[in-house]
Amino acid sequence: MFDINGWELIIILVVAAVVIGPERLPEYAAHLRRWVRQLRQMADGAKEQLREQMGPDFESVDWKAYDPRQYDPRRIVREALLEDGPSPSEPASVAAASGEHAGPAAPRRPASFDPDRPTPYDADAT
Repeated sequence: MFDINGWELIIILVVAAVVIGPERLPEYAAHLRRWVRQLRQMADGAKEQLREQMGPDFESVDWKAYDPRQYDPRRIVREALLEDGPSPSEPASVAAASGEHAGPAAPRRPASFDPDRPTPYDADAT
């Protein structure tokens, strides 16, 4: 919950009690409780509306796949750079065997990242 540990939460509550004052604290706690209830009702209403609009497909959706906390930009870039796709020479070799002209071959990407080698430079891309 907001990346706050127990001691930090206790300190926040004590500071809130001092700033707000003990006589107004129950009133603010009631306001907070109403606000949380309204927020939950709005979320439940949106979920029900989505369930009605999607119909039976709603139950088959993998909601964990849409969780933004799972996306780490560093991991995505690392996987994109290190993935081994089909080599660009395969279509050219198939086309050459059939007698067709496949055009210029794309530059081959290294199979793995080597931090000791310099970063490739593409003059056409700049």
